[in-house]
Amino acid sequence: MVRTRLEGQTVLVTGGAGNIGAAISRAFAAEGARVAVHYLAQDAPPPADTEWGHITPAASAADALAEELGHGAFAVSADLSAPEAPARLVRDVVGVAGPINVVVNNAAHCESPDTVDTLTPGSLERHYRVNAIAPALLTAEVARARRGEEPLSVVNISTDAARAFPGQTGYGTSKAALEALTRSMALDLAGRGVRVNAVAPGPVQTGWIGEDLIEQAKAIVPMGRVGDPEDIADAVVFLASHQARWITGQVLQVAGGHAL
Repeated sequence: MVRTRLEGQTVLVTGGAGNIGAAISRAFAAEGARVAVHYLAQDAPPPADTEWGHITPAASAADALAEELGHGAFAVSADLSAPEAPARLVRDVVGVAGPINVVVNNAAHCESPDTVDTLTPGSLERHYRVNAIAPALLTAEVARARRGEEPLSVVNISTDAARAFPGQTGYGTSKAALEALTRSMALDLAGRGVRVNAVAPGPVQTGWIGEDLIEQAKAIVPMGRVGDPEDIADAVVFLASHQARWITGQVLQVAGGHAL
């Protein structure tokens, strides 16, 4: 990367303390940006016969990562399933670091089972609140808080399950909604100089892919391997950088050719 022009900018990474989020936070810090590492202080217990498919790093992990990052990085907590949380999160970050220049909507809710046969109003609502509604509200809040010509770029983290992925009905469709929001908000905000893009990862090793699944993934990923969190982070930094200054409304699939 050259001429990213991210040094000194304030970057908010939701779900920024673990796995892909942590890799994204580190990648921006490596460019000299000040990173607000968002985390969920405490997840609600899953309903009966349901398991959460996401991790919830402890506050100590977010604090430790912020200390590691340097450049004035700090941890900030919010439960993005709450309707008022995006506005409060923006106020908290702006209060510490000033105007937000980059938003990475990475936090996600995932649960199982998530099939048509097990679908419930509650499971759909949980997926959509975090995966679509919160990113939309957070983007709107940051855009409204922007002053003058301050640079502002939004990168949403989708998934190639947004195209089609058996057994992930709520998760996949909520991410498909996020991709539609990416295009819609890109059009609405382009006249203000605000860019909105998305990255759609394929199978990424974040600790959940066992050796048997790795071999299966190799067979269906044309480039012959599962992804690393850094593969996603590099794409996110590119879309937020000066080099992508005329790119908006795009969904960049970072998946080694998977699900083309």
